[in-house]
Amino acid sequence: MGFDVTRFEGEVDEELVCPICSGVLEDPLQAPTCEHAFCRACIIEWISRQPTCPIDRQTITSAQLRPVPRILRNLLSRLCIVCDNASYGCSAMIKLDSLATHLAECEHNPKRPVPCEQGCGLIIPMDELKDHNCVREMRSVIHTQQQKMADFQKELAECRFTITELKREVHLVKEFMRAMRVSNPAMRSLADEMERDEVMQWSNSLTRARVTRWGGMISTPDDLLQAMIKRSLRDSGCPLTIVDELMENCHERSWPAGLNSLETRQNNRRHYENYTCKRIPGKQAVVVLACDNPHVNEDMMAEPGLVMIFAHGVE
Repeated sequence: MGFDVTRFEGEVDEELVCPICSGVLEDPLQAPTCEHAFCRACIIEWISRQPTCPIDRQTITSAQLRPVPRILRNLLSRLCIVCDNASYGCSAMIKLDSLATHLAECEHNPKRPVPCEQGCGLIIPMDELKDHNCVREMRSVIHTQQQKMADFQKELAECRFTITELKREVHLVKEFMRAMRVSNPAMRSLADEMERDEVMQWSNSLTRARVTRWGGMISTPDDLLQAMIKRSLRDSGCPLTIVDELMENCHERSWPAGLNSLETRQNNRRHYENYTCKRIPGKQAVVVLACDNPHVNEDMMAEPGLVMIFAHGVE
C-alpha cells in the first residue's frame, strides 16, 4: 500500500500516485511495455490474482516487473511528508527519502526502544512502559533462559553420546589393526602411523609447560603418586597404548643413562632447558614426549617419552 496523499505537503502529481491503492507510490515497480508504475506490494498482489496490467490489461508477470526510472524516484524523494508519529506529537515534515531514518530516531515513536527505569533495565517499546511489570518480565526472561539451557544440555548430551560412540568405533578399528599387524606388514606400518598421529594429536592438546625448579623433581614417586598421575594422563586423553609405558618412565630406574642417577642428573642439568615439556593437567608434573623432542640426545630421552613429577616449580 502506498502513502496516504493527505500526509504530503501541497498537491501530489498524478504520475506519483499508484492506480491500485490511490496512495503515493511506495517502493515502486513498472510494467515492461506500457511502463505504468505501481507500489510493489500492490502490483505483486494484483498479478497473483490476474496477470495483467491494471490499466490497459496487457499480460505481465512478476518476473517482468522492473524498477521505475531514476527521474521518477527523484521526484518521489523530493516530496515532503508528515511523520508517521504526528498523532503522538511529532510535527516534523521531512522528505520522503529521509522518512525511514527519521522514524528510527523520532522521539515520539511509540515503538522506540527505551530502558526500563524501574529496576530491571530491560529494553522495551515506549508504548508498553505503562503496562510493564518488572517481576513478570524477569520471570519470563528467566523461563526463556532456563528453556534454552535445557535445550543446550540436551544437545550436549547427544553430542557426548555421539562422541562416545565414535571413540568406541575408533577403538575397535585400532584393536583390529593391532591384531592384523602381527601377520600383515602393511597393516603393521599403517597401525604404527596411526598411533604416532594419535600421540601427536594428544600432545598438541596439552599446554606447554615451563619448569622453574628442576631441583624439585621427584625421581622415585611412590605408588599413590603414580596412580594419581596415571589417572590424570587418562583424563587428559592420553592414548591408552602409551599410558603404561609413560608411567613406567616416571621412575629413575627406567630413565635413560643421562638421568638415571642423581650424579648424572646434576652433570646434565644444563640440558634440561632443551626439553619441550607439556603440562599434565592439574598436576605438578610434565610429560616430555619423544615426538616433541627429536633434538634431544638419546641419553636424555626414552620412548615414547618421560613423565617428570615435581614437588613445585611447574608453570
